Amino acid sequence: MKRTEFDAERERLNKLVLDNANLNTKRFFGLDHASYQDGALPVKTKELLGLIASLVLRCDDCVRYHLGRCFDEGTSDEELREALQIGLIVGGSIVIPHLRRAEEYWQSLTTS
Repeated sequence: MKRTEFDAERERLNKLVLDNANLNTKRFFGLDHASYQDGALPVKTKELLGLIASLVLRCDDCVRYHLGRCFDEGTSDEELREALQIGLIVGGSIVIPHLRRAEEYWQSLTTS
């Protein structure tokens, strides 16, 4: 799936959830958004942290989202590969399939 398709699908589904969400779910979405804003840590660092947590938790949608955000924040190939290495060390060999898909998606972002 191309980034534009992924982003559009994510936006559509988030709207569906939030249109039907209770207050606590809306608060959670708000907290998630606020957590990735610039603060003591820059946004790029927070996105790399989110990427690695998503890799270890094996959430391909989340990995794809954070890869897109890392790309937007100007993450270099070297920075990305070091971060992914940490995810592999922490998560172990079970993250390898997700690492493969992450690499493929990163290539699609950086060569388009």
